[in-house]
Amino acid sequence: MRGGAPGQRGGAPGSRTAGPGERAAGPGQRNAGPGQRDPRVAPPQQTRRYEQADEPAPAQRRPARAVASHAPTQRPEAYRDDDRGTPPPPALPGRRRKGGAPAPRPRRKRHWGRWILALLLVILLLPIGVGFYVENHLARIDALTNYTGRPTNTPGTNWLLVGSDSRSGLSTEQESELATGGEVGSERTDTIILVHVPESGEPTLVSLPRDSYVTIPGYGKDKLNSAFSFGGPTLLVETVEGATGLRVDHYAQIGFGGFADIVDAVGGIEMCLDDAIEDPLAGLSLRAGCQTLNGAEALGFVRTRATPRADLDRMLNQRKFLSALLKKAASPGTLINPFRSWPLIQGLTKALKVDTSDHVWNLASLGKALAGDPVATTVPIAGFDDTDAGNVLLWDKARASRFFEALAKDEPIPADLVTTVGN
Repeated sequence: MRGGAPGQRGGAPGSRTAGPGERAAGPGQRNAGPGQRDPRVAPPQQTRRYEQADEPAPAQRRPARAVASHAPTQRPEAYRDDDRGTPPPPALPGRRRKGGAPAPRPRRKRHWGRWILALLLVILLLPIGVGFYVENHLARIDALTNYTGRPTNTPGTNWLLVGSDSRSGLSTEQESELATGGEVGSERTDTIILVHVPESGEPTLVSLPRDSYVTIPGYGKDKLNSAFSFGGPTLLVETVEGATGLRVDHYAQIGFGGFADIVDAVGGIEMCLDDAIEDPLAGLSLRAGCQTLNGAEALGFVRTRATPRADLDRMLNQRKFLSALLKKAASPGTLINPFRSWPLIQGLTKALKVDTSDHVWNLASLGKALAGDPVATTVPIAGFDDTDAGNVLLWDKARASRFFEALAKDEPIPADLVTTVGN
């Protein structure tokens, strides 16, 4: 039996006997347990193996830095509510003015190219939209029909423009304001103009007096405007083609109310008069000199015969006024002003009637041709005569024949045949 008190392994109470390879603890000390190093014993020196012969000895080398064998200590951060989500990117450093004040942000670059492109598109598409509107709102009638003996196609383009005294669409107040004289039964015409647009050169406006003594198919000899009363536009076109030998390609007709609306839409038309005109029947009182005529005054001006040469002066006034109206309607001041151009378009579609074969591009071509300086003349006349139809105007047959032959060949009218009464 080993020495010691019962229940102890050979040693003092609370101590442990050193095992093999362990150094016994001194008094008051405790032997190191398994896996522990005795602090009293110096650690054994670790030997290193050097592979190169010329490597300096450990005493000659600088001590190597200790390599950390564990991860750096992590320091926890306090939780904050504003840590949710992805934090916004840091603001870019900007320029600062003198004194530390931040410089203003640079202005956003204006895209002038886009604005210019948009404006060009509007300018391009606007006429297309207007043309579409006019094309779909034009009133169309049957004016050009085929019949036996109709003239064949002639060079150039021929229009027949008719001013009708129709009161259609006018109220009683408007009839009084325009001095139309109220309803007069069948529709009549006060203005008949033949427009020849050649393939090259200036167009020609030919006034055909309404009292011209001509042959009306099916009715014999009568005044030209009677054809309109007897058979409307169709018979009037046939009568004009028979009297002139020209084939009418296009037809346009305008009434009283529409004419006045068009004049008012463009802001009135300036006319210069040699003499004052007083015509109570037409509601007209104009002074001599230049003045701007409104719609009602313009209507009375193109209808009046209260002048020294009566119907001849009226034809001259109609041509002068038509030319001035077309120039005013085609002017930039009218076209780019929506407060004038839109009422003009509405008045035009409300008052104008064309043949079923006519389109807006035909009207545009006519307006372009007449916007220049057309030749304005009257058919050669021989005088007046009293007949069963009343006092009529007679054409000079020989000169009128040469006159219309030149137009049929698309040639300029000989100078000796151009009649400008009142100029």
